[in-house]
Amino acid sequence: MVAHFDGLTRRAWLSAPAALLWREGVEISAAIPAGNVLVESIAGGTARIRQDLRDTEGDWFWWCFEVSGAGPGTLRFEFTGSDVIGTRGPAVSTDGGLNWRWLGREAVEGKSITYEFGPMAPRTRFAFAMPYTEAELLRFLRGRSAIRVEEQCRTNRGRTTERLRFGSGAKAARKVLLTARHHACECMASYSLEGLMEAALEDRWLRANADFAVIPFMDKDGVEEGDQGKNRRPRDHNRDYDGESVHASVRANREWVPQWSDGSLAFALDLHCPHIRGENNEHIYFVGSPDGGIAKEMDTYSRILERLNRGPLPYRAAGNIAFGTAWNKSSNYAQGASFAHWVRGIPGIRMGGTIEIPYANCGAVDVTQTTARAFGHALAAALREYLRR
Repeated sequence: MVAHFDGLTRRAWLSAPAALLWREGVEISAAIPAGNVLVESIAGGTARIRQDLRDTEGDWFWWCFEVSGAGPGTLRFEFTGSDVIGTRGPAVSTDGGLNWRWLGREAVEGKSITYEFGPMAPRTRFAFAMPYTEAELLRFLRGRSAIRVEEQCRTNRGRTTERLRFGSGAKAARKVLLTARHHACECMASYSLEGLMEAALEDRWLRANADFAVIPFMDKDGVEEGDQGKNRRPRDHNRDYDGESVHASVRANREWVPQWSDGSLAFALDLHCPHIRGENNEHIYFVGSPDGGIAKEMDTYSRILERLNRGPLPYRAAGNIAFGTAWNKSSNYAQGASFAHWVRGIPGIRMGGTIEIPYANCGAVDVTQTTARAFGHALAAALREYLRR
């Protein structure tokens, strides 16, 4: 939705959530893939905004919007709710969301962001992190005929949830299941998933000896519409793996995966991003399993990954969060079973779990589109060695 102040009644202007006239010719809009913003007021060069928490229980921090017609000049975005600016400031794109960069904390004061638009400023996008939507997936798939795209399910809003298939085929002795975006906002993990797929497709041994099934968007509607996804009402996608599943993509997993894997599921990994900042949120880690056998396999894979990781993002197996420590306790799953809890019950499972990839800060290194993809290559290299054991 794009609204112009001149053509609105006062009542309509006050209720317009996605876009408002800032000054002559300037608009703020959430009418883009992954878009999310509510504009509360505008005065001078400052817009008071906040994230839309629709369908979210409690607070979360995803926001994404586009500004057009702003140059030249400096404008200020002030967030009116909780502190939702990440560790490296906002992500910014000036080419329609193709490439993103971190603006840096120097542009941040408290809960406000200041940005200087040039005289020929294009449409400029700002986001909590670097969005990964269907458009990014389609760019990745272009020219990659080795990947077969199937329909996992149809969402409530009629979108296709893709299931990507490649590798040695259904009779393979090693099946690999990869999922992401159970929480719609956790976009940086998608770049690592893309890197993992890219490297696996280039690896002759993996292509010949493993059958891959990849569901890149478990919450496709949420990804496209800019939802938080985390703590979604009436049920979080990643707490929907017991009882009667609310979400079509989860139901499809529970029905299809056991039949496809047929006792040969060697490796299952669900890719996530953690919280906004702080301890356990600025390094890469696996979420430990309560199953002793799977925990041992996860440790084996983690140590291989640590040894083979040549990319810019650091990883240490010692940073994994074992079950029963920190937040990784039974009480965290009181609202329902997660993917990792469900997948460990599939007959023949060898290693299954969750990895958390930070949004912006991995130690002292920036998490970007490029560095996250590079870590995906490391995941694939470790997978090759792990499966050959």
